[in-house]
Amino acid sequence: MEAIAAMLEEHRAALSTDFKSAFSTLESKLDTIQSKVEDQERRVLSLESNANAVSESIGALETSCSALANENAKLQAKVLDLEGRSRRNNIRIIGLPESIEGSRPTEFFAGLLVEVLGEQVLTSTPELDRAHRALTSKPSPGEKPRSVVICFHKFQTRDLVIRESRKMRGRLLYRGDPIHIFKDYSPDVLNKRSEFRDVMKELYNLKPALHYPAKLKHEGKKRLFSPQEARELVSSYRRPQPDE
Repeated sequence: MEAIAAMLEEHRAALSTDFKSAFSTLESKLDTIQSKVEDQERRVLSLESNANAVSESIGALETSCSALANENAKLQAKVLDLEGRSRRNNIRIIGLPESIEGSRPTEFFAGLLVEVLGEQVLTSTPELDRAHRALTSKPSPGEKPRSVVICFHKFQTRDLVIRESRKMRGRLLYRGDPIHIFKDYSPDVLNKRSEFRDVMKELYNLKPALHYPAKLKHEGKKRLFSPQEARELVSSYRRPQPDE
């Protein structure tokens, strides 16, 4: 019996030693895991804090960008308005041959307007502040001539020329060659108005009109159409009626 008891005690001691060693190893691993978990937790908290800071910064930047975009839009509108006002007394003539004005363009084009529109419209030679060709390179022989920009001293005279030239549209001739007289618009306004070009052709018989900068007047009512809305208007006139 004593031998058995001694053997059991020996096994118990061995097992106890093994368990202690195993638990010690496990505790060491758990400590390592705990350390890693705590480190990961700190990193996650740091990332969350940084993410919140970045989110706040992005929010502030978006607000700032929105404010800047609004301010830029206002400034662009003001610049467009100022440029339009600076051209208020101007007209642009298309179709005049190059170099016909010689060395004194202001005097030449003042007389040309009387010749084209007639003395019943311009009872005296209009006072011009300046007149010149469009500021592009001179075309080669056979190429399309540059337009002529004319600035009137008085807006009333410019308005008269525009009004009367519209009445004579298609009948304006300079020594047998057709010419066209338009208001002098800025490039931005011209781009906006060009978007309505096809629509204006479609609605020609309905006598539409484009008002500054790009407002479509139809059937006596002025409405602000986008190009898409204007195309939809054209489609509505094309649509066949039920009794057709």
